[in-house]
Amino acid sequence: MITMYGIKNCDTIKKARRWLEAQQLEYRFHDYRADGLERAQLNAFIDELGWEALLNTRGTTWRKLDENLRASVTNADAAAALMLEMPAIIKRPLLCAPGKPMLLGFSDSSYQTYFNEV
Repeated sequence: MITMYGIKNCDTIKKARRWLEAQQLEYRFHDYRADGLERAQLNAFIDELGWEALLNTRGTTWRKLDENLRASVTNADAAAALMLEMPAIIKRPLLCAPGKPMLLGFSDSSYQTYFNEV
């Protein structure tokens, strides 16, 4: 089963969900806020994708942080602690499909390529 991780009110999540539904692909949606996020699961994401890729430094959540806090995020442990405390700071969507690498972010072309390789 395909799993999409994110936050339900995110516009990019909505686009990605519409794309999956238009392709009639079944998936499960995991909302970081409603369903939670375990440290072990986040560590698995970091191990595969890297903390730098997962940390959304272009979003409003990051920009609203105190400059000292932003400067303190210099390694995987610091980034993971921040992501667990503030899941909205995780880049989204994160897509997981059995037997495939994780896919972070959304674009029509990246999803088309990802699912044509299934």
